[in-house]
This record gives sequence, C-alpha cells and structure tokens, in this order.
Amino acid sequence: MKKFKFALDTVLAYKQQVLEALQGEHAAVLAKVHAQEDLIDGLYQQYQEYNEEYRRQAEEGIPITDALMYQNGLRAAEMEIQRETKRLEKLRAQEEKKREEVVEAKKDTSSIEKLKEKKLDAYNKAVEKSEELFIEEFVSTARINAANSASD
Repeated sequence: MKKFKFALDTVLAYKQQVLEALQGEHAAVLAKVHAQEDLIDGLYQQYQEYNEEYRRQAEEGIPITDALMYQNGLRAAEMEIQRETKRLEKLRAQEEKKREEVVEAKKDTSSIEKLKEKKLDAYNKAVEKSEELFIEEFVSTARINAANSASD
C-alpha cells in the first residue's frame, strides 16, 4: 500500500506559519503592555515622591513661588500619567485583538490537525485490513497447497 499523504499538508503548514507569526506579534504587544504598566508605575512613584517632598516643604513653610512650582509640577505629572494611561488602554485593546486573532488561528490549525489525525487513522485501519486480507489469502493458499500435496 502506498505511503500516507495528507492532501491539506500545505494548508496546514501555512496555517501553522500564520499562527506562529500571530503568536510572535501577540508576544510583542504583550511586552509593550507590560513595559507601559511599568512606566506608569514609575510615574506614580515619582508623583508620590514629589508630592511627599512638597508636603514636607509646605509644613516647614516655603515661599509661594516654590509652592506654585510644586503644584505645577504635580499637575504636569498627573497629565503625563493620564496620557500614558490612555496609551496603555490602547495597547491593551491591541493585545486583546491580537489574542483573539491567535485564538482564531489556533482553531483553524487545530481543525485541520484533527482532520489529518482522522485521515491517518483511517489510512492505518485500511493498511491493517489489507495486511489481514493478505495473511488470510496466504494461509488459505498454504492450506490448499498442503491439501493438494497430501492428496498426491
């Protein structure tokens, strides 16, 4: 019997390449999300430290110009945190979209792989049946030959 050949092997290979590419893109976007989260955490930390410094200075008494400078610095930090948070939201939306694309590609690949498994299973059963028939014919022929040589 001829060797097993799956007709959709090229399609399966293509789908696997697409899946791997999407997984790589998803990983890259996910890394950007984590980096952005780290950036925002750092900005919050800086904001907290600057605010703490302002409160200490205010308790000791500082000129109004310094107080205004601190307040402007705090407002600027808040605006930067807001900007970076919006950027994080966009990155998270991109990550979610890529994750959905990966899931769909995985479904496509999985369905073709299952079809290949079924076809291979059917092929193996056909090979097994063919081998059983060959053995039966061989045994029958051997019996007939044995019976013919015994009657001679």
